[in-house]
Amino acid sequence: MINFQNLKTYESRGIIQHYTQLQQLQPAESAILSQLKDQLSTMSMLDMGVGGGRTTQHFAKLAANYRGIDYSAGMISACQKRFANSIDPDSFAVCDARDMSCFADNTFDFILFSFNGIDYIEHCDRIQVLQEIQRVGKPGSYFCFSTHNLQGMEQVFNWRSHLSYNPVNTYTELVIWALYRLFNRSYSLKQLQSSAHAMIRDEPHNFRLRTYHIRPQEQLDQLESGFKNIKVYSWQRGIEISHEDLPAILEMWLYYFCEIK
Repeated sequence: MINFQNLKTYESRGIIQHYTQLQQLQPAESAILSQLKDQLSTMSMLDMGVGGGRTTQHFAKLAANYRGIDYSAGMISACQKRFANSIDPDSFAVCDARDMSCFADNTFDFILFSFNGIDYIEHCDRIQVLQEIQRVGKPGSYFCFSTHNLQGMEQVFNWRSHLSYNPVNTYTELVIWALYRLFNRSYSLKQLQSSAHAMIRDEPHNFRLRTYHIRPQEQLDQLESGFKNIKVYSWQRGIEISHEDLPAILEMWLYYFCEIK
């Protein structure tokens, strides 16, 4: 079932305009692009949750065949206008990631679901999306996505982590903490600490979005049945993080790069 509040947010004019203006790859995306750069010229690529085309400008010109999809019709229209002079409008399509029946089995060599796009659906839908990705990707093809880290959110919910010797900073941080608590009254810090994943209203877009957060080990477990050679990257530093170090990682989101079985 689509979260219509999330979809409504991504269909709003101001949000579409915001995403259309974004241009830079995140450090983890740049690291992964560097790994695939020599292969992309022979690859068919699916750019999921393409938004306003932030990743399009970097990957479309390198891939042998490029398709960008999003469940927001407004975002797809924005992409078609943004790249009207360089990319066939039919390269972009409105598509629900849970049902990509418009694509045949074993179609793509590389699938990207960036900027935490997979986090704006419920848990059961997320599992369905991963199954669809496994279906439309060729065996041995690459899948890359980012997702919010529940361990980082624990820090946000812990009021003590917002204290500092700077009273102005402390005041600002505690206001943010209070807003998180206001918009997420069903969750306590203790509940988050005992959860493998949770849907949380977070700060971006003024707490309008319900966002899936997951522990890194739980994410590895989710991927285990359909994916292999799973690597985890720091979104901030673009470096690979060993699986052994994941329990201590507090970055707000992480990138996962793997192969389809």
